[in-house]
Amino acid sequence: MKNISIFLISLAFVACGKKEIPAESTSENSENSNEITITKQQFDNEKMEIGSIAEHPFLSVVNANGMIDVPPENRASVSTFVSGYVTKIPLLIGDFVKKGQFVAQLTNTEIVDIQQNYLEVASQNRFLKNEFERQKTLFNEQISSEKNYLRAESSYKSNLAIYNGLRKKLEMLHINPTEVEKGNISANINLYAPIDGYITKVMTSTGAYVSSASEILEIVNTNHIHLELNVFEKDILNVKKEQKIKFKVPESSNTYFDASVYLVGTTITENKTVKVHGHIDDEKQQFMAGMFVEASIIFESSIEFGLPISAIHTEENQTFIYVVKSQKNEETVFEKVIVTLGKKDENYVQIINFTDFKGKNILLKGGFML
Repeated sequence: MKNISIFLISLAFVACGKKEIPAESTSENSENSNEITITKQQFDNEKMEIGSIAEHPFLSVVNANGMIDVPPENRASVSTFVSGYVTKIPLLIGDFVKKGQFVAQLTNTEIVDIQQNYLEVASQNRFLKNEFERQKTLFNEQISSEKNYLRAESSYKSNLAIYNGLRKKLEMLHINPTEVEKGNISANINLYAPIDGYITKVMTSTGAYVSSASEILEIVNTNHIHLELNVFEKDILNVKKEQKIKFKVPESSNTYFDASVYLVGTTITENKTVKVHGHIDDEKQQFMAGMFVEASIIFESSIEFGLPISAIHTEENQTFIYVVKSQKNEETVFEKVIVTLGKKDENYVQIINFTDFKGKNILLKGGFML
């Protein structure tokens, strides 16, 4: 019985001793949990790069979006003053036209009626003018009454107003009134390009009927393209004239182009945005009116210490970097160290606690598999 008691006490003592061992192991693991050892082969396979914290220019920007556009005087619609049927329209979208170049032809009986009315009024005008001058002479010589003179003057000036109105209408239709007075009446009118530019819209075809309110063609001159940006109301106080703009056309390229703020709008739209007009530095780029753009307006620039974004890692809501603790026997020991981040741009991020890492080597690239 005495031997059994001694045996049970011994078992209890051994069990208590075994409980202490995991505690010591846990403590040792927690001390080393922030360290990672990498072999040279692992280092090379992951294409790791080591460097140090360095100064980098960080920009404070206002983000905006919008489109590439042209000034109102560089966009023109071709329409007609009278309705008619299209007899010629030789141009396609993308064709370049010069100002005054023929772009379309219409026909309609109304065109003939206008010229006919003009001829009749022109003939009456010659008669009424002669009668007015005759009555004026007779009145001055006291041969005719003032009543006859005033009646002749009224008839002549009234007809003259109609004559001048019809003549101006013919000129607006690009019909030469002198040719009409010679009896050369045309059933067609020609339409001409009001500006130099490219055909961007063709809204009709041969044989189609177009009214005087219809747009037939659109011409855009891209010699002076610009940015038309929308900036939110909360950001507009940071935007000033001549500030630099970085923009890209995301649907076609990730390349950034340069521009500058030229005008800042003074009214707020229904969408709580303000229009900002920007001039593109290199207008020779093959931009097209209507392209959607994403832009950043730079309103402040500062030099701060930072690291590439590839050096920053996040785990369980903590942001850290890998700092080289030691290098020996073709092994590198990294230590995870928490960092405080500041400003960011496309490639770099500011490190607020940069003084902790001056003179230290840091893993800049290849740490995502650790």
